[in-house]
Amino acid sequence: MTIKIGNAPCSWGIEFPSDPSYPTWQSVLDQCAGAGYKGIELGPIGFMPEDPAILAPALAQRDLQIIGGVVFRAFHDAAMWDDVLDASHRTCKALVAHGAQHLVLIDSISPRRAPTAGRAGEAEQMDHAEWTAFRDRLATIARLGTEEYGLTVGIHAHAAGFIDFEPELERLLDEVDDKILKICFDTGHHSYAGYDPVAFMKRHIGRISYMHFKDINPVVKADVVAKRTDFYKACGQGIFCNLGQGDVDFSAVRQILLDAGFSGWCTVEQDCDPSQPGTPLEDARANREYLQSIGF
Repeated sequence: MTIKIGNAPCSWGIEFPSDPSYPTWQSVLDQCAGAGYKGIELGPIGFMPEDPAILAPALAQRDLQIIGGVVFRAFHDAAMWDDVLDASHRTCKALVAHGAQHLVLIDSISPRRAPTAGRAGEAEQMDHAEWTAFRDRLATIARLGTEEYGLTVGIHAHAAGFIDFEPELERLLDEVDDKILKICFDTGHHSYAGYDPVAFMKRHIGRISYMHFKDINPVVKADVVAKRTDFYKACGQGIFCNLGQGDVDFSAVRQILLDAGFSGWCTVEQDCDPSQPGTPLEDARANREYLQSIGF
């Protein structure tokens, strides 16, 4: 099994291109490498330098490589299409410049869905016309990534967006050609949504091109779902715990990947509230040590 383990800026609380409270991009690279990782995602476009002449030497100095990048934008909002296109092109160009493979598409948090994160039975659904336009926007960017930039594009379900719950994810997979759209499977968000990540992986391993490793504290999950807690507040309450301390069975995840002959990157993503002080370096080290302890 040739699996490499990376990390992502969201593990340092980086959710947006800039914020005065954020650590510098150099500090994030230093800590990622110091915790034992060889790869890192770009984070939100604009956080790391978009000029490869600046970023590439910094990566090489730390023996790191860029794994992929995420377009975390409001695909659900037609009025935000120019923003989606801008982020998509910029992210694709940065990935190509660094020889990275994975473009990840995430429908960002919607005020219409935020109160029902983790509550599939109560979540507002798009009507047919809205869903069709939403699906087509995702498919357009998937085709852009694959055909114009030569990347592997994966859809990523995310709490409080319109691709959150398993039926929505599977509907999208049924309706968009698998030649242009694979799955970036996030174990933690699948659990947050109330579904079994191991069961989903068994059904769809052939379409999973990239993994995000995230764990969920079941006590915090039950509390934030019951109280309809905001996603970022839930992060601050520790819903995404260190790997191996939550309800995701990573030994089973490893076995599914092993049986399928999966190779490539799996990236740790331990989202934390960027406004809350934490211990991202210590968490990153603990997560790497845990994964090594179970054979990754």
